[in-house]
Amino acid sequence: MYCLAIYIQSDLPSPEQIPSFEFSDKILHFLAYAVMGVLFYRAYQTLRIKNNPGMLTLLSMLSASLYGISDEIHQYFVPFRDADIMDVIADSLGAFCGVAFYHLWAVSKYRGQQTEDRGQK
Repeated sequence: MYCLAIYIQSDLPSPEQIPSFEFSDKILHFLAYAVMGVLFYRAYQTLRIKNNPGMLTLLSMLSASLYGISDEIHQYFVPFRDADIMDVIADSLGAFCGVAFYHLWAVSKYRGQQTEDRGQK
């Protein structure tokens, strides 16, 4: 659903006004793809790779980054839009950071639960 929402938004002509500070569009790309990376991570946790944290993290980062690249290619063909390599970089950095922070949070939460479980025994 999230990918569909981004696709629909990307298929519209470019908004006339975006927030007025410098690089605001890059920050929005970063945040949107950080969320997408986390969503891919959570989705991939339902597969067999959930027990392979390295593969889970890498696949989540790559999936979100590749979607960002495909979105920029798509925008190249949309009237009044253009493809921007800096958007791809912001998308990829957002995906990497979102997945990395979520993974670290999930690992620390898991370790905290293990510690609690040992204390109750």
